[in-house]
Amino acid sequence: MGSQNTILVVGGGISGMTSAIEAAEVGYDVVLIEQSPCLGGRVSRMNRYFPKLCAPDCGLEINFRRIKLNPRVKIITQAEVENISGTEGNYEVTVKVTPRKINDNCTACGKCVDACPVERPNERNYGLDKTKAIYLPSVMAFPMKYVIDTEVCPGSECGKCVSACEYNAIDLGMAEEKLTLNVGSIVVATGWKPYDASKLDNLAYGKSPNIITNVIMERLAAIDGPTQGKIIRPSDGKEPASIAFVQCAGSRDQNHLPYCSGVCCMGSLKQINYVKEQYPDAQVYMFYIDLRAQGYLEDFLQAVQVREGVSLIKGKVAKISETPEGKLKLEVEDIAEGNKITPEVDMVVLATGLVPSIADAKIPGDLTFDDYGFIVPGAPGIYGAGCAKRPVDVSSSVMDATGAALKAIQSVVAGGTNG
Repeated sequence: MGSQNTILVVGGGISGMTSAIEAAEVGYDVVLIEQSPCLGGRVSRMNRYFPKLCAPDCGLEINFRRIKLNPRVKIITQAEVENISGTEGNYEVTVKVTPRKINDNCTACGKCVDACPVERPNERNYGLDKTKAIYLPSVMAFPMKYVIDTEVCPGSECGKCVSACEYNAIDLGMAEEKLTLNVGSIVVATGWKPYDASKLDNLAYGKSPNIITNVIMERLAAIDGPTQGKIIRPSDGKEPASIAFVQCAGSRDQNHLPYCSGVCCMGSLKQINYVKEQYPDAQVYMFYIDLRAQGYLEDFLQAVQVREGVSLIKGKVAKISETPEGKLKLEVEDIAEGNKITPEVDMVVLATGLVPSIADAKIPGDLTFDDYGFIVPGAPGIYGAGCAKRPVDVSSSVMDATGAALKAIQSVVAGGTNG
């Protein structure tokens, strides 16, 4: 499959889609592979972007439409790269494709879900709710097809979804595939994942359901999230009267992530707006080492800073514990005042840092990584994009991915010349 004039893009998030679209729209064939059942990546899990606080749906929908209308882009979901061999202009890539168990007849009518008796934790919502074993990955899934979680589905022993489907869209016998792609260049846009907050013993993540992470807060605030956009305490469903945002939860720490994750300050400021929109009288604290809002984002910081009931306090949180009354007690050094404070709040949001998704499963091939697992420039022909290279926001990811597409095109041209 493919040829030396084809570009492979690994990762179907905002960076991968951008690289694929930009290359295809100037005349190059692209194979876009994504590990999950649909495109969109982390952006599709967001409630809003900063600083405009607009929903990501519009941007995603435009990109989906551009891909759908462009015959030069071939999408393969539930796919993982197993090996890369070759050099610039002539790569052979082995790809494993996990069976969706759903074919192209699917109309996303949902009758299969009604028939399915098996439930599973909803990974998209970090386990805060459940889906059936057959499920739609998101309300904006692209491709708009259901998928079966084979780890929990009993298969033909049950088969109720098969009987319920009027379109013969369910194929429980669908098998794993191995594909061999021949491509001229590769863009690696595998994105990021949140740092594991359970490693932060002093911040007590996992010891109280009311200590959540920033990515969970995004889902709580999202209309398609586990609470239909209502920010409530996970322990009892009550409205929080006070919330603390704890910055650098794992970042800028030699024992965890030594680097700044780049977007956490702005993400928490954005989430403070979520809280104040729903609960104007809530008391909101944000504890930080340094506030980092570069360029025009300084205006956004100052707008949040002056909101009533918002306290931005320079000081690192040393410890979080739960009181007998169910409150969360923080022990913080207030740098400006020169003393220790112990505020008690209803909820805590940990601003966990960004880790490159590729760090734990480095693709076999001619890729070079830094000490933290981010891709750095190596041999020509394979290029990182977006958060696979460094922690960046959505806007920067799009710009970086456009640059990666140009480099990939240049490698295809160079390979053709050399050939």
